[in-house]
Amino acid sequence: MTGHRADARDVLVGIDPVREWHLPLAWAADEAYRRHLPLRLVLAVPPSQDIHHDDAAVGQIALRRAGAERLGQARDWVHERHPELAVAGDLLGGFPAPVITEAARQARMVVLGCRHLGRVAEVFGAGSLVVPVTAQAPCPVVVVGDAEHTTQQPPYIVAGIDGSAASAAVLGFALDEADLRGAAVRAVSVWQPPAFLLHDEEVALQAQRALLAEATAGLSERYPDVRLTHEVLVGHPVEELARAAEHALAVVVGRRGRGGYTGMRLGSVVHGLLHRAHCPVITIPTE
Repeated sequence: MTGHRADARDVLVGIDPVREWHLPLAWAADEAYRRHLPLRLVLAVPPSQDIHHDDAAVGQIALRRAGAERLGQARDWVHERHPELAVAGDLLGGFPAPVITEAARQARMVVLGCRHLGRVAEVFGAGSLVVPVTAQAPCPVVVVGDAEHTTQQPPYIVAGIDGSAASAAVLGFALDEADLRGAAVRAVSVWQPPAFLLHDEEVALQAQRALLAEATAGLSERYPDVRLTHEVLVGHPVEELARAAEHALAVVVGRRGRGGYTGMRLGSVVHGLLHRAHCPVITIPTE
């Protein structure tokens, strides 16, 4: 994670100047409170496309004023929710994705809102922010498009395990989060049958189960208060992980994987979950 400070101490949340921000802000504020970390609100004001026009300067002033007002509203809302939480607000110039990605170098994690990536990209659009920040931030990124399912008992977090280098970090984050929340962890590996199976299906499943057992070995002793289960599901990774996380607090996955978990720079499973999962999606970067 080049450029990311090991002693980074805040939870960063991107404040959308246009769309609803309460859901991701609530998640970020609660997380900062649970982890005893300060909360940092960042709102980016993009530069004018017409630097030679007088109206552009006036427009920039109006945008910055509106941004400052929105930051103030967000700060006040957090103070009502967690009066003792340290909250800072930064109004920064630049396009949102690079601004927040750069700010993420000083953060423990980044929280963003809205998963509706099918919309036409706009200057402030979620699609123009969520995908690049999730792909490039050097710390965990949480995308909150739906509320976490706090009514499920016992509450649980899904950790998507694919045997890649990120799997240990995924499990570590999921277990830490579950420990903070009094939740369980379901470690899930998905085997997608190939078009032509060279070996018996049960042999392939046994190999997948062995990989998952190895990934989770010894973790229950390190987290005695967290119930950890593991299972291998058969099907498409996006569909199966989304189904497993249907009533979860969150689903945690690595940003890049191997086998069925690859396909694009962001990772086809991550990209798919941003569309399909009905809970917060937490991605962990690969070293």
